[in-house]
Amino acid sequence: MNIAKNLKYFFILPGVLSLAAVIALGVWGLRPGIDLSGGSLLQVTYSAELPPIERVQAIIKPLNLGEVRIQQVNQTGYIIRARALSNDEHNQVVAVLGGLAGGASGAANTGSVHEDQFTTVGPTIGAELLQKAWIAIVLVVLCTIVFIAFAFRGVSQTLPAGRQAVQSWKYGIVAIVTLLHDILIPAGLFAALGHFVGAEVDALFIVALLTILGISINDTIVVFDRIRENLRINEDRGRREEFDEVVGRSITQTIVRSINTSMTVVIVLAALYFFGPEATKYFSLTLIVGMIAGTYSSIFLASPLLVAWQQFSSARSRTGQKK
Repeated sequence: MNIAKNLKYFFILPGVLSLAAVIALGVWGLRPGIDLSGGSLLQVTYSAELPPIERVQAIIKPLNLGEVRIQQVNQTGYIIRARALSNDEHNQVVAVLGGLAGGASGAANTGSVHEDQFTTVGPTIGAELLQKAWIAIVLVVLCTIVFIAFAFRGVSQTLPAGRQAVQSWKYGIVAIVTLLHDILIPAGLFAALGHFVGAEVDALFIVALLTILGISINDTIVVFDRIRENLRINEDRGRREEFDEVVGRSITQTIVRSINTSMTVVIVLAALYFFGPEATKYFSLTLIVGMIAGTYSSIFLASPLLVAWQQFSSARSRTGQKK
């Protein structure tokens, strides 16, 4: 695989997708769920005919609950999100929903409406959970840089004298850039989904992002480790080979393994998305998008970035020597 010849083409797709994700996040932002922002969630199912969402909105409005978001679930029920509700307010909502079903009011199972779920999270707990999520992501990033810099500490000595090598810490920086790409793509997607279909991010979304970070860095290190091994073999055999040629050969040796592994996981996640419960659909969708982005970046972004950095450093070094 000729990396140097096709270098600029590898950056087009991730560049366009990352730009679109940044725009989506900047314009629309993410819609936090109740476990991140605090509030109450009520899910109900109608065993008979589902009343129109306009009627549900009209009958809840007089309760003065503030902003209420109503989302239809399949063809049988609704998810209602509002500020933290008291027990009396909760019972009032269930009662009026039961009135739409034509039953008596005041019980959790009223006429032909059934209360499937009711959850309340205080705003303090939501803010604390969000803060801890950011701390976890930052720690993952920092630990990744330190680990890669340590694990690849000898790689900068594997090129013959006079040829500009890529220092070990640069492998860590490149890995972090690709990880940011991998979590930026699903985050941008959910910013768009939140704007158009009301999708919210919750604790499962954070878990999915952390999972993507772990899987993606594993694929990236596999390619980096093959590059290090090929550089060592060249040094042992006294073979002169340009860095981009080493990287291209390393990608060729690992690409089938990386794609096959990722596709196996994506197939399982797709089954969970289409046939799994409603509560895990967005979780599995996040992982699917992140896995695809991570597989691409591990092969066609991280390694070309190393080549681009090595070529830039070599060119600057030659310019300095001429002066």
